[in-house]
Amino acid sequence: MSDAMQIGVIGGGAMAEAMIAGLTAQETIPSPHIHVSEHKAARCDVLTAVYGVHAQVGAEDFLPHIAVLILAVKPSAAAEAMQETAPLLHEGALVLSIVTGLPIAQIEAAYPGHPVIRAMPNTPLAVGAGMSAFACGMHAGAEERAYAARILGASGRIVEVREHDLDAVTGISGSGPAYVFLMIEALAEGGVAAGLGRETATMLAAQTMLGAAQMALAAKSSPADLRAAVTSPAGTTAAGLRILEREGVRSALIEAVLAAAERSRELGKN
Repeated sequence: MSDAMQIGVIGGGAMAEAMIAGLTAQETIPSPHIHVSEHKAARCDVLTAVYGVHAQVGAEDFLPHIAVLILAVKPSAAAEAMQETAPLLHEGALVLSIVTGLPIAQIEAAYPGHPVIRAMPNTPLAVGAGMSAFACGMHAGAEERAYAARILGASGRIVEVREHDLDAVTGISGSGPAYVFLMIEALAEGGVAAGLGRETATMLAAQTMLGAAQMALAAKSSPADLRAAVTSPAGTTAAGLRILEREGVRSALIEAVLAAAERSRELGKN
């Protein structure tokens, strides 16, 4: 991808901002080459001030000149956004959609002849620790895969999957940061209840999550093996795990992933 390449983003919400933050922090795309269309003028001002991108109400000015269009709107706004942008989009431009549940076939129908890639990133892109999965449409080849890999992989890990797997991806990594934040919050509350200051308890909880995740990614052992390695018989960890199992934490997390995946499938049918 040329450094001179221009990209456009439709939508200026949290996920769009996370992608912009990652791209600009890593200097993957120069800030002046990123154009954002957002319907709230005040939000445009914030994105311009913080990241140095061109943010405006409306996309008419940049659509004819960009090589990659990132759809980052809410599912309910996707149809209107595609209808408004398709007539002005530069011929051959890649459409990279991060709209939850929006099928590739529907995107390809809105942008005839354009290469389409559907992706599910997550908000930790903003701090260089994102996880993104993507699936390619019928017109997306090696060049488009490289574009998507550079944009999505600028600040995190990427994996290519089949499109029907993206609902499960949504349930794990798309919604997963919220589950982790909830666990950090709960662990910190436990620390406070045990006598720690809130700031200290939150740091202990968050860094512990981070460290455990890094071990899981780096180790050849399974998460179950890693858990067993820090669980001494009749020790403190065993006592805590016994409570988690009794209260159904494992089952609740599984059901949370399944519920989010099912909701993603429902959105794709609407």
